[in-house]
Amino acid sequence: HQLSRLHKLQVLFASDNDFEVLPEVLGDYPALQMVGFKANRIAHVPAAALPPALRWLTLTDNAIGHLPTELGQRPALQKLMLAGNRLQALPDSLQSAQRLELLRVSANRLNKVPGWLTDLPRLAWLALAGNAMGWTFAHEPALPEVPWASLSLGKLLGEGASGHIHHVQASGWPQPLALKLFKGEVTSDGLPEDELAACLAAGEHPSLTTPVARLVDHPGQTQGLLMPLIPAAHVNLAGPPSLHTCTRDVYPSGFSLSPNLALGIARDVADAVAHLHQRGVMHGDLYAHNTLIDPVQGQARLGDLGAATRLPMDPPELRRRLFALEVRAFGCLLEELAAHTPAPASQALHALAQSCLLPVPNDRPDMTTVVAQCQALADGLAA
Repeated sequence: HQLSRLHKLQVLFASDNDFEVLPEVLGDYPALQMVGFKANRIAHVPAAALPPALRWLTLTDNAIGHLPTELGQRPALQKLMLAGNRLQALPDSLQSAQRLELLRVSANRLNKVPGWLTDLPRLAWLALAGNAMGWTFAHEPALPEVPWASLSLGKLLGEGASGHIHHVQASGWPQPLALKLFKGEVTSDGLPEDELAACLAAGEHPSLTTPVARLVDHPGQTQGLLMPLIPAAHVNLAGPPSLHTCTRDVYPSGFSLSPNLALGIARDVADAVAHLHQRGVMHGDLYAHNTLIDPVQGQARLGDLGAATRLPMDPPELRRRLFALEVRAFGCLLEELAAHTPAPASQALHALAQSCLLPVPNDRPDMTTVVAQCQALADGLAA
């Protein structure tokens, strides 16, 4: 309890421990903004444990069945990570969290989407998969299966929240592939099987990184997906958010984009998201750090469906309202592109961003309309 004497402490991580109750002493820290108690055994979150300046709360992979009303009374709250718990409902007080931008509630026990959730003016990144919503979906065609024994495993290409990605060569495939091996446990985004389902529903698109086959017969029963190998020239558009930026990506100092490249990225990503929405998939993590670009050719590819949510056809109004949240995420990306692009392209990108960022979600355009607007900007520049 004496730790609260650290009155300047802003960030506290306590992941992978054995806490069963979120410690009430946390509420005594006047400057504490970020609290992370991932993968503990927390079943109880006392109201007194919530710091007054709370901005980012991570309680992923615990045993929480109820959240206190006071959570919605933290005006700075921007990021709330609750995947892998036992929540049957969210406190209605969260409708007062007007600055909330990212919410992860995958792999819980929610049986409906609260009506107020889609009215939050700044919510842009939402993960809902793996709940007891009672949603039904059309059967998706199965992917070809590739046995583990037919693979030659190459170097590690990267690691995300849900898995490791390796360079592989598969017997019967003329070109090298990328293999994503899932870690198998709940992540900050949700469950591997929900990502698998979203990938199948997403299908193929030139500006999406989606699988071409599924791994079978792994000796450790590890699940995996095989995807086209992205050419080496591609790079991540940005780095993930920092502790300081919270919900916004980080770009290198001096980073800049040509007008053609910036408008091409906007068009490609918009087209990928519109395709996902048409297939009933909300990406949930639409960010520059999940976008690979070819800085010479200008092509952009959106990847990482770890936070994706499949949405049912009915009711269509729910789909429309949830997709409007993701339009805001695209607006944030447009703002970032505009900030690193010279005028007049920056002004055009900023103007389009403003329509995507309108505070009333119902007032935002749908992604099909946004694609047409991005194409018009690109055509105007070419002319």
